[in-house]
Amino acid sequence: MTSELSQHGSTETATFAGGCFWCMVHPFDSYDGVLHVVSGYTGGQTENPTYEEVCSHTTGHREAVQVVFNPQIISYRQLLDIFWQQIDPTDAGGQFFDRGSSYQTAIYYHSEEQRREAEESRDELERSGRFDKPIVTEILPAKPFYPAEGYHQDFYRTNPSHYTRYRQASGRDQFIAAHWGSPRA
Repeated sequence: MTSELSQHGSTETATFAGGCFWCMVHPFDSYDGVLHVVSGYTGGQTENPTYEEVCSHTTGHREAVQVVFNPQIISYRQLLDIFWQQIDPTDAGGQFFDRGSSYQTAIYYHSEEQRREAEESRDELERSGRFDKPIVTEILPAKPFYPAEGYHQDFYRTNPSHYTRYRQASGRDQFIAAHWGSPRA
């Protein structure tokens, strides 16, 4: 597990693929204890891929976010709960209107403890009956993470009107509202 001492105390890293990374930053970014969230690519074989390469679905990468957090303030389990409430975990073909392998969901664990917690949270969600189809989100070992191009970082802040239109048009907010209540995005 990535763990380091900083001015914020001990930190850890969590990595989540939830479809379009633009839509995954703000939900995590808005919690105390989350120090920063980076949009990027992980899971594939191409080193330092570009957005265009990842969108071609030939690199094996998924759009993802890497979350650096202080576990004294927010737990990994809380981050898992946030993650599940941002995605359709039953969709193996992508997320909402973003289709293809680069938009498939996954939890990338950085330690055996994260793997165990991710599996427990998935199993609890499956047993909850919240969804009428099986959970297909994969739980995989973390691989190298490549930050996306600068214009993708903090997109909800740098392009708020485009971000809002995209979220609404994608169907993500409607899905979240139907399954969890009001989206926090």
